[in-house]
Amino acid sequence: MIGKIIKGRSFSGCISYVLGKADAKLLDSEGVLLNDTKSIINSFYMQSLMNPALSKSVGHIPLAYSKDDADRMTDEFMVKLAKEYMKGMKIGNTQYIIVRHSDREHPHCHIVFNRVDNEGKTISDRNDHFRNEKVTKTLKEKYGLTFGEGKEKVNTQRLDEPDKTKYEIYHAVKSALKSARNWKQFEDRLNRENVSLKFKYKSKTDEVQGISFSKGDYSFKGSDIDRSFSYSKLNAALIGNGQAVGQQAQANDTGWNTLIESVGSGIADVATGLSGLFDIQPSGSDYDPAQAEYLRQQAIKKKKKYIRYKEIKYGRYR
Repeated sequence: MIGKIIKGRSFSGCISYVLGKADAKLLDSEGVLLNDTKSIINSFYMQSLMNPALSKSVGHIPLAYSKDDADRMTDEFMVKLAKEYMKGMKIGNTQYIIVRHSDREHPHCHIVFNRVDNEGKTISDRNDHFRNEKVTKTLKEKYGLTFGEGKEKVNTQRLDEPDKTKYEIYHAVKSALKSARNWKQFEDRLNRENVSLKFKYKSKTDEVQGISFSKGDYSFKGSDIDRSFSYSKLNAALIGNGQAVGQQAQANDTGWNTLIESVGSGIADVATGLSGLFDIQPSGSDYDPAQAEYLRQQAIKKKKKYIRYKEIKYGRYR
């Protein structure tokens, strides 16, 4: 179950679209005349005049369900879910229609409601995106509905604009974030996908307050694309990436140093052992102190050559 919140100015455009589909089926309504599409539009429009200061009085929320739940999605059950959704979103005491469409694989319906309620008050949209996620999750858990597979599985080719571009930017940001260790690398990777970023600064300061992404003719705030794409969260992720790389490099250095110390220690022990043998002077006349010192020096040189070989092999001097 996914809810998409849309606010607009034209009841005529929204309702004509929702009811104009060939397969459109009006499932439920409240407070509107149902003679025809025009009478429904006029009903919404007349009530909106009670609060002329509200510029976007059109509330439009498509509710989509997984195709795996299609067998359960009777008209009655879809209305029940839509009403519980509206209650959870605090959409009440106002006009609405619930219309079902069957033009896609997945079951879905459209809720159109008047943001000017029956008393002329504004139905608040404060934190509505956050509340939308919370309410849909609650309903999915309550009725055992299928949880979606996430934005990564969305077929962007079937989307209309601007959603198509928004999802393309989402994928580009996700991909860039996997390998970038700082903002410069992050921006370079986005530019390769024809995506640009722009920072929003606090008035008359260099303090960054927000971020937006653009591609083609469309631009979106980071948090509108995904809640994890706010400036603060992206910055924290990039800092984390940089620290992870630094820690890995430190771990590699530690492992390298341990290897060198281990190898060096082993060779040193051999050299020391050889040195000790040479210090034992046999009683025979074949013992030559100069030759013993030469062998000891050769052992030390061998130790240094081995360490040098390991340094080159493991990239210490690359």
